[in-house]
Amino acid sequence: MNTTSIDELSSAYAQRLVQMLHASAMREIATLAEALREAWRRGATVYLCGNGGSAANAIHLANDFLYGAGVTNGGGLKAEALSANPAILTTLANDIDYGAIFAEQLRVKASAGDLLIVFSGSGNSPNVIQAIEVANEKGMTTFAILGYSGGRCKEIAQHPIHFEIADMQVAEDLQLIVGHICMQWLRNNPVNAQADAVT
Repeated sequence: MNTTSIDELSSAYAQRLVQMLHASAMREIATLAEALREAWRRGATVYLCGNGGSAANAIHLANDFLYGAGVTNGGGLKAEALSANPAILTTLANDIDYGAIFAEQLRVKASAGDLLIVFSGSGNSPNVIQAIEVANEKGMTTFAILGYSGGRCKEIAQHPIHFEIADMQVAEDLQLIVGHICMQWLRNNPVNAQADAVT
């Protein structure tokens, strides 16, 4: 049986990640960062969602936007991970359909002008597709951070950030990297309520 040493695996993994960090998708981060700052300025809510590791990343980055971005600025963004509440998730999955677990939350809670960020490796999970569809219908701004081919989410998100990488773990790493870059930029470029009120 052929085996790969941990050093070989580490080297190959790092090469794939570094290659993606030089991909054209990285240039799209500025659009997301500016949209987040505008949502912060207006007091709009940022919703995040995904499945599995992407669900965990949504929770992680909601924390970073709510607290990390504003830790030295008097308060951060209104941010909520739609994957965070197991009671809501299991109710909606059981009573409606698993595909509705994010969309139904947006239907009830979200407003026009809010922001949705979905995380998906394939871009073809029905629940994130439905979330984007509902968000678009409600007049929200929609972003999708995607791997592989980008799938259906690449077609329907207003702002897809697509890393063409056939590696789920690298795709999930990139979700956090994009979010962390935005969080650090927001922390260094905070909303100034008085200045922004007159612009």
